Amino acid sequence: MEVNPGTFYSAGLGSCGVKNKDSDYIAAVSHLLYDAFPGYEGGNPNNNPICGRKVRATYKEKSVKVVITDRCEGCALTDLDFSPSAFSQLADFSAGRLSG
Repeated sequence: MEVNPGTFYSAGLGSCGVKNKDSDYIAAVSHLLYDAFPGYEGGNPNNNPICGRKVRATYKEKSVKVVITDRCEGCALTDLDFSPSAFSQLADFSAGRLSG
């Protein structure tokens, strides 16, 4: 699946039950993907098998490896919402939203 890297957000306690800091290399996936991820039967979101998965995102010849620890309500299916430190590995914050 092609992923459009997306945006960044302030980290905290995520849907996977993990408390993160802005300096952690983490990301949130779309609620559409999170809720329909194979093996997730609803209920406690901490038990979603997507939690803890590692993803490598690439944007304009730069890449970053992140751990999925959260769910993004405003994201499209293939978007990722990065912690500030992860986003900064791909682009300057002034870029705002990345695509492609």
